[in-house]
Amino acid sequence: MYKQKIKIILSFLFILSGILIFSQKKFTIVLDAGHGGSDHGANRSYADIGRVAEKDVTLAVTLKIGAMLEKNRDFKVIYTRKFDEYPSLSDRTNLANRSKADLFVSIHCNSSQRPTAYGTETYVQGPNQNDENLEVAKRENDVIFLDEKDKQTFGSYNPSSPESLIALKLQQNKYLESSLLLGGLVEGNFVNKDKRFSRGVFQKNLHVLRMNAMPSVLIETGFINHPEESHYLASEKGQTEIAESIYNAIIDYKKAIDRKTGGSSFATKKPEPEKPAESPLKNDFRILLLSSPTKYNDGDPALKGLNYILPIKDNGQYKYYYGVTNMASIKDINLKTAKDAGFRNAYAVGFMPNQKLLTGYYTIEVYTGEKLNGNSFILQTLKDVERNKDNGVFYYTYGKVFTLEDAVKLQKDLESKGIKNTVIQKVFK
Repeated sequence: MYKQKIKIILSFLFILSGILIFSQKKFTIVLDAGHGGSDHGANRSYADIGRVAEKDVTLAVTLKIGAMLEKNRDFKVIYTRKFDEYPSLSDRTNLANRSKADLFVSIHCNSSQRPTAYGTETYVQGPNQNDENLEVAKRENDVIFLDEKDKQTFGSYNPSSPESLIALKLQQNKYLESSLLLGGLVEGNFVNKDKRFSRGVFQKNLHVLRMNAMPSVLIETGFINHPEESHYLASEKGQTEIAESIYNAIIDYKKAIDRKTGGSSFATKKPEPEKPAESPLKNDFRILLLSSPTKYNDGDPALKGLNYILPIKDNGQYKYYYGVTNMASIKDINLKTAKDAGFRNAYAVGFMPNQKLLTGYYTIEVYTGEKLNGNSFILQTLKDVERNKDNGVFYYTYGKVFTLEDAVKLQKDLESKGIKNTVIQKVFK
């Protein structure tokens, strides 16, 4: 009788342990093969290999990634499509949200009017940063007109309205850090493992990312219109290498998330005690990303997709600062975001609010390059522009203020007049 009871207890414990093992939530990832069905995406025909269509490349790469992930019991893989069909953008995002996915990865191929354009790019949700990114956004978003459901879901969205911009920034900030982390890992693998050229990680307003309630990335695996890269995208070797790089990035991403949550992405945390209200710091803090003799305009790949960047020219060097805050917690978040974007040597720099320069002043560098003629927009719009020349390069500056805050105001005033990509410059007496 005693042995029988022991057997029953052991059997019960065995069943219970099995239930606990199988009931543990897996890391759910939605893999989205871009385009499909009647939507071929970017495509180009070549004499030796025929037509290379984006929808075929994305499906092949996606299935390879999924096959690798499915061998790992920690992952649950969901596909938006596994064959040549066209799920609407609404179907893709709704599937991810219904599945309570932990990650959304959309695979695409790029194209450009410039036949020399090549390389990889990864996008996270955010405002369009420049004209080139805007063209990519238009191309990827145009598919909403293929499906009536998408027209209803996305058609009323106006990216220029204040309400839409506020909603976009709230969604973007919630998942931006994690999305940038994965984007940086993907692009890093393309460069270090596959020896390819990375154009960087960018923010872009993409419908297929904007509606997702999870970290999400869209990966442009290469340019269909570039002959050499297109052949690579269409080859078994190329598709396998791309899939392996993305797979390894996902594995490293999950490890990083596990470390952040104390060993498991799904560990149940005890509620933390309420923290006292944070007091503002005496200084404003900006994150110094890099110093360079080169001037980079907004959206340049060197800035790795980050917004809210303030360039300040100091002793001939352009210093690029990200974000501004007087709260320690936000400063730490900004610093981590910068490092996750690829600026490993970034650090916080304190600025005393409204501190006057005692040994000089601030001015605005409005143009550098060849000599402007009298009919130029800048010279027609502004009076009292100063011109200097150094090593054959002309530098045009405007204004004279004594605090950084006043310099920022002056710079914004110039932007409202249509003069953009200016730089605040320190001038020492």
